[in-house]
Amino acid sequence: MDKSIKIFAPATVANVGPGYDVLGLALENIGDEIEMSLSDSKSITIDIPGSDLPADPKLNVAGVAAQSLLDKLGIDQGLNMTIHKKVAPGSGLGSSASSSAGAVFGLNELLEKPFTKNELVQFAMEGEKAASGVSHADNVAPSLLGGFTLVRSYEPLDIISLAYPEELIIVAVHPHIEVKTADSKKILRRDISLGLAVKQWGNVAGLVSGLASADYSLIGRSLEDLIVEPTRSMLIPGFESLKSSAVKHGALGCSISGSGPSVFALCNNQQVARNVGEAFSNIFDELTIDSNVYISKINKEGCEVI
Repeated sequence: MDKSIKIFAPATVANVGPGYDVLGLALENIGDEIEMSLSDSKSITIDIPGSDLPADPKLNVAGVAAQSLLDKLGIDQGLNMTIHKKVAPGSGLGSSASSSAGAVFGLNELLEKPFTKNELVQFAMEGEKAASGVSHADNVAPSLLGGFTLVRSYEPLDIISLAYPEELIIVAVHPHIEVKTADSKKILRRDISLGLAVKQWGNVAGLVSGLASADYSLIGRSLEDLIVEPTRSMLIPGFESLKSSAVKHGALGCSISGSGPSVFALCNNQQVARNVGEAFSNIFDELTIDSNVYISKINKEGCEVI
């Protein structure tokens, strides 16, 4: 058995318009890299070069997720992790999910795969709970499984891999401001009208149907969040300009990635994606806010050994 491993855990876009806490997709070429090895000790040690994130395994999301897997197996196994954070904490691109998913995927590989990737989601969710107080799966599921995922149910946990058009391209812009998931959840509305809920359900169903049939018009019409976006968008400078600019340059639609401040647009060709990315960058330049723009197809693989 190989006692050491290096893995890649992709960043993600979650919520994806109307799919609050249930829809997510994995990105290519951006994600955390984790070096892992089993040790003879009975403790988990974590090193995060260049980061001020907690290294205490009881406080670090990767440590919490890994420990939950070991607890399920009922074993005391030592583990060393060096996490190279490539997804900025508080970016809205699934930073805690990348670490949580990567930790349980790598540990599972080292232990000769006692669990399937789908079964690993429950352990990665414990890391998300440590980060935000809520055990949500819309980031960790696509990070682990790749593709575009739907959390059909949390009790019992039921993750569905969705069909989607190969040509779909995501443009994500990360302005260098921080919005913590726990804080952004606090401002959400607790009560909504039945009429508003019905419209949101329709958009989720329309988005899933549009993805499956490669109906880009339907995808665009359905990528509308009537419940979460109106509140969270207030935390993102220039959001309305970003959204209108994306559509003007040919994007199918635009919304907030996760809890923000990153914003994403869905496009159906590379030229449109490049134009949208340039527009996003220019808007934050005008606001004198540094930003990173990522143009990515959907990552089919999810967590993988590198």
